[in-house]
Amino acid sequence: MDTFMEMTAYGGNDALMYDAEQRILELESLLSVTDKNSEIHTLNQNGEAALSADTEELMQQALEMCTRTHGSLDISIYPVLRAWGFTTGSYQIPDSDTLSELLARVDYREISLNNGTAVIPDGMELDLGSVAKGYAGDQVAELLRENGVTSALLNLGGNVQVIGSKPDGRAWRVAVQAPENDGYLGVLEIRDKAAITSGGYERYFVGTDGQVYWHIIDPVTGAPAHSGLVSVTIIGESGATCDALSTALFVMGLDKAAEHWRQHQDFDAIFVLEDGSVAITAGLKDSFSLADGNEYRTFSVIE
Repeated sequence: MDTFMEMTAYGGNDALMYDAEQRILELESLLSVTDKNSEIHTLNQNGEAALSADTEELMQQALEMCTRTHGSLDISIYPVLRAWGFTTGSYQIPDSDTLSELLARVDYREISLNNGTAVIPDGMELDLGSVAKGYAGDQVAELLRENGVTSALLNLGGNVQVIGSKPDGRAWRVAVQAPENDGYLGVLEIRDKAAITSGGYERYFVGTDGQVYWHIIDPVTGAPAHSGLVSVTIIGESGATCDALSTALFVMGLDKAAEHWRQHQDFDAIFVLEDGSVAITAGLKDSFSLADGNEYRTFSVIE
């Protein structure tokens, strides 16, 4: 999944941690958009593919999140990401005609998933990268719990998922990265939750025009999303859901994201805005604190 991962579990044995590692590698082999043997690559190349139970389950979850967010998350955005160079590292600014042509093929509603078979229209390509690490965290956490682990910290490339509390009974303390530097914004105290962040600082380039272009793409415009947010952290029980929402709510912007939280109430969130302010949802009032000396001074609670 193109990232460094670290897993710490209390209980179980070394063989169990090996099994957890193999579970992640198995998922990557199914879901990778660049692995020519993966089910997603086969689907993109042929327009149709038989899916394993894992790929079908994750695609179904992803499509549900596309629908729930009214397309702020769209798993068919992959050709647009590639046009910007975010999948290859060969960064460029696509011209408007190229983007218009590619956006005509972006529409998650055109994806058919039925009885283990997926079908997509000609020219469409999917990428489950916006939900894959969250899903992997869910699967590893389930594996560990089934084998008696009651305390664990999983860090899958910045996607954090915890099982239970720390061995001493205290909540896990998870640092939330500051968008503008290598320090941290604040600390979350969580139990049995995932905490997943999406930010423009994670992958970006500076164009020849001097502007910063980041990898979180607005499916409507085909350009990097500029919604007034610089990072979004989602906290909830489902890693896949948190992964999806961290991207979708970044695209939405604060006002629509806050309304989404009010409507659904199955997650909490930390929003860092371009103006240097921080907003959190009400469920985090007693579990999130800003780091001492942090440059983000304006702090508000969304009720």
